[in-house]
Amino acid sequence: MNIEIIKEKLESALTLQECIVKGENGTFQVIAVADFFIGMNRVKKQQTIYAPLTEEIASNAIHALTIKALTPDEWQKQKHFI
Repeated sequence: MNIEIIKEKLESALTLQECIVKGENGTFQVIAVADFFIGMNRVKKQQTIYAPLTEEIASNAIHALTIKALTPDEWQKQKHFI
């Protein structure tokens, strides 16, 4: 599993303003920014990101996934620290 495939799956399934994927060897970090995260709690945001990747997680192609799911306002405040 490589970062381009993960990014492509997320971007084709979700309307994201920003999608950054890093990692290798089954361990990945995702930063996703979208308006639809407004009003969602952290668990719901993570479930939204997990959904397009369930096949890869089930097959263990992705065995560790760190998610930062942010609204555009949250991203503006945090992007300089990431």
